[in-house]
Amino acid sequence: MNKESKATIAYIAGRLILKKDTSSIYDYDQAKHINMSGEVNEKNVNIYNYDKRCHYSGRNSGSNYSLYNYGEGSYINLSIIGKSFNGYDYNTSSYFSGSVNNESISLYDYQTSTYSNYSI
Repeated sequence: MNKESKATIAYIAGRLILKKDTSSIYDYDQAKHINMSGEVNEKNVNIYNYDKRCHYSGRNSGSNYSLYNYGEGSYINLSIIGKSFNGYDYNTSSYFSGSVNNESISLYDYQTSTYSNYSI
């Protein structure tokens, strides 16, 4: 999964789990804030990642969000379970999982076997 999609998924998961409206996420790997804006709620996601200059949007169908990444032209599935999340990135054919603890978000990318950490 590319760094922009990781940060975007962490942002979406963080907003959904914390029910927090924020316009950025801090990416510790890149050592910078990434600005994003838009709607994130239990039914819909429609956000814009200013670093990547692309939209991500989709709907919730039960416990699974089917998100379209307009920058890559591919889908990402995202499931929220309590304070954890997991999913699949069709662009890289890889799974991911993560958790939210207070305002800290950790995402594990199964493709690269690495963790990425964020703060929202």
